Amino acid sequence: MSGGYQGIIWRVQDGIGVLTMNRPEKRNALDLAMREEIADAVRRARQDAAVKVLLLAGAGGAFCAGGDLAALEAARQDLQAARERIRALHVWLPELINLEKPVVAAVDGPAFGAGFMLALAADFVLASPRARFCAVFARIGLVPDLGAFWLLPRILGLQRAKELVMTARTVGVEEAKALGIVLEIHPPEALHDRALAFAARFRHAPTAALGMAKHALNQSFNLDQRALGEIEAYAQAVAIHSAYHRAAVERFLGKQPLEFDWDRMQRDEGSA
Repeated sequence: MSGGYQGIIWRVQDGIGVLTMNRPEKRNALDLAMREEIADAVRRARQDAAVKVLLLAGAGGAFCAGGDLAALEAARQDLQAARERIRALHVWLPELINLEKPVVAAVDGPAFGAGFMLALAADFVLASPRARFCAVFARIGLVPDLGAFWLLPRILGLQRAKELVMTARTVGVEEAKALGIVLEIHPPEALHDRALAFAARFRHAPTAALGMAKHALNQSFNLDQRALGEIEAYAQAVAIHSAYHRAAVERFLGKQPLEFDWDRMQRDEGSA
């Protein structure tokens, strides 16, 4: 089901919220309406307790080619309105980056400009050999947007972030994996199923504990050791009093398999 959207498809499948950008004729380029739909779907993912993990994907052999320049040019605004349009991105983008649930991106084909940043906003990027990444902004005389100044240095390091921004060159999937952008590479025909299987491992995970851990990790470049220690102490106190932790301890002491065991799930998928 599309959830009433025009530019994306939203569905919840066995605890996985699947957000598919669906403008294949435009290589899923973002126009203003599509940005608003993505923002709404991210809010749904945050508010729906049935959603344990979010999967981002693109339709038609592309992830997202960035901003729809034709649509943006047609809707050209004055200076202040243009500034407010970009500022509006930073209302919902932090909700995606800091969503206290795992976020997986399945990247097939181009992830350019804002599409590159959408991929980096995920916690885990799975890609096909056709995936290509590019901070393309300088080619058209723009500075990076959609959180690039926050995302790129943290994931790539400052020098490499500057290099990709200032050259606006394309990065293939093997280099992207070496740089830490991509976690796994799968054939195009298998990518979606492999991404769903990867995401599905989180259905039995301690969502609250993972969410608090993700929050702390996202703050780790901004806070000092003492502040992070305080976050750690509070989060662990909450986690240790959770029903999930108590049930897991009971299973462990009773010599029963734990519900969330990544190694076992990987082995089971390999033998399936």
